[in-house]
Amino acid sequence: MFNYIKESYNELVNKVTWPTFAQLQSSTVVVMVASVIFAVIVLAMDLTFENIMAFIYKTLGNL
Repeated sequence: MFNYIKESYNELVNKVTWPTFAQLQSSTVVVMVASVIFAVIVLAMDLTFENIMAFIYKTLGNL
């Protein structure tokens, strides 16, 4: 168990390539923009479906 922890630490310190702060910032901006775009698309789909269902219920209610 001790050997596993020692090798894991060694790999994280010496073999893993960590991103720079600038890379982290640009990745964060990309994720935030993609999240906003996805949220707007879901909102548009929700409003469209709500309007379609309201129209269907209104039409069927008048029969």
